[in-house]
Amino acid sequence: MITLDKKYGLADEEIAALSKNIPEYLKKIESRGQGFYKVIDDTATVRKIEDACRELVGKEGKYDDIVVLGIGGSALGPRCIRQSLGPLFEHGTPDLHVIDNIDPQLIGELDQTLNLKKTLFLVITKSGTTPETLAQFFYFKKRCDDAGLPLAKHFIVITDAKKGFLREIATKEGLIAFDIPSDVGGRFSVLTSVGLVPAKLMGVDIGDMIDGAKEIRDLFMETDYEKNLPFQIAAIQYLLYQKGKNITVMMPYAQKLIRFADWYRQLLAESIGKTGEIGITPVSALGVTDQHSQLQLYNEGPNDKLHILIKIAHQGDQITIPIAYDDESVAFLKNVTFKKLLDTEMEGTRQALTKNERPNLTLEIEKLDEKTLGALFMLFECATAFLGEMFGINTYDQPGVELSKQITKKILSSH
Repeated sequence: MITLDKKYGLADEEIAALSKNIPEYLKKIESRGQGFYKVIDDTATVRKIEDACRELVGKEGKYDDIVVLGIGGSALGPRCIRQSLGPLFEHGTPDLHVIDNIDPQLIGELDQTLNLKKTLFLVITKSGTTPETLAQFFYFKKRCDDAGLPLAKHFIVITDAKKGFLREIATKEGLIAFDIPSDVGGRFSVLTSVGLVPAKLMGVDIGDMIDGAKEIRDLFMETDYEKNLPFQIAAIQYLLYQKGKNITVMMPYAQKLIRFADWYRQLLAESIGKTGEIGITPVSALGVTDQHSQLQLYNEGPNDKLHILIKIAHQGDQITIPIAYDDESVAFLKNVTFKKLLDTEMEGTRQALTKNERPNLTLEIEKLDEKTLGALFMLFECATAFLGEMFGINTYDQPGVELSKQITKKILSSH
């Protein structure tokens, strides 16, 4: 369910007027040859992943740790899945770690915690040439070589099907390799082997994730805007942008969804920040935590933001807050559960934003599971695709990122 406060936001007529372009937007999206909303029909790859992962893990306890070596879309998707569907504190078996940086302290401290004999590394880069990921791979490859461990039992490669340095290495070393479709960009790749392989290895039902994504994909193809949830979100962002709202704050009221907000941050920033003029700046926040660190800005700072609040209807156990002291100042907490307090604080935030004339919408999901997470991924991928067409830009390139990479390689080559 999505609700938008219209008093200080948008009128239905504004969204309805833009909805006349849905058929044209869909036609343009199709013409770009992007496969992010089609790859979920690839049942053969899903079966291959399920079979391979079942054989890889084999007897329980074969691996204590699974380490994802990647950056950007190759890391944010797996990290989101780990946070959203795994335990928050208790370590699973195996436990999934996502190493998305080249900070030497990060690499060194991880190395000290791993039993290499019981560790599986997933090396993920679509291009097969990402320098940060290759550096990570080279380091842990040498560590395994030095320990006399066969690479084929400790490394899996996820990369382009045909080209790239990493694909060549996988073939040469006889490593298990999964493909990233050539028509799916990194930040749109979470529902490919990039996200599905680590998800399956940690015991996630990837079939349910795909089913959830398909339900949203069906809505994405609807020309009736009242049914097309991805279009509604994109239209709200686009129309508010025309009114000076060039920042989108995603604020889930769920600890498990903070990494989803991080995943969306890349999706929106790289897809829509183009041409030197167009861009919506994404901000990730967490309710209720960031009521105490960011809400002052949102309520009384510049009125340049859309706030997307996410609520989970059924969330955790019903834990009642015990009142330790008989005092009037805490009487309002009597017989209140943590969930009730969480929901009430979110309602307080929503009403405060509205009172201060700050546009906000609430996205409510029934529960957070594989199907819902798959739906959320597809929802915001499709919304971003619509948004790019509304702006008339190429949603799927990232020349600003590529320039930085070229400069880095040039500096290192001249060293």
